[in-house]
Amino acid sequence: MNRLLSAGLAGAFVATLAVPAAAHTGHAGDAMFLQGLLHPLTGIDHLLTMVAVGVWASQNGGRALWLLPASFITMLCGGAALGMAGIELPAVEAGIAASVAVLGLLVLLNKRVPATAAAILVGVFAILHGHSHGTEMPQAAAPLLYSLGFILSTATLHAAGIAIGLARHIPRLLFASRAIR
Repeated sequence: MNRLLSAGLAGAFVATLAVPAAAHTGHAGDAMFLQGLLHPLTGIDHLLTMVAVGVWASQNGGRALWLLPASFITMLCGGAALGMAGIELPAVEAGIAASVAVLGLLVLLNKRVPATAAAILVGVFAILHGHSHGTEMPQAAAPLLYSLGFILSTATLHAAGIAIGLARHIPRLLFASRAIR
């Protein structure tokens, strides 16, 4: 039941944020901060992965709650720097698709993994997502402002995922508090 509730909440959240997918079309125009902020929200692959990182962090609990999002954001920045520098990485799109599938499956199965191993897995996927953000940065954008935008958006999606993951405990807490009275 908790998995169904988590999946339903995640689906409802994603449906409220989803806009037409445009994360991999080669944006144009004067963008800066807002373009970077919107980039993770305009591609369902980025959106699902970043929310899944937060949900999975909450499922793992303990230090994974902060370590997974921190690892993702740190490695996202590294991947973005590679992309902005024009350094090619193999199979970026396939890796991004794999991140959606793998993290989605880990969340669905409520698979607990040691925090360090989970952070490494999340970090590898983050490099690919960051590379995508970096290579798709509009030429007119200021790299720092664009990067700050997608970092803020990513952190917000992680926080939303953590909230979704923690929300699965609410029914149990509500019923437990009624039993105490």
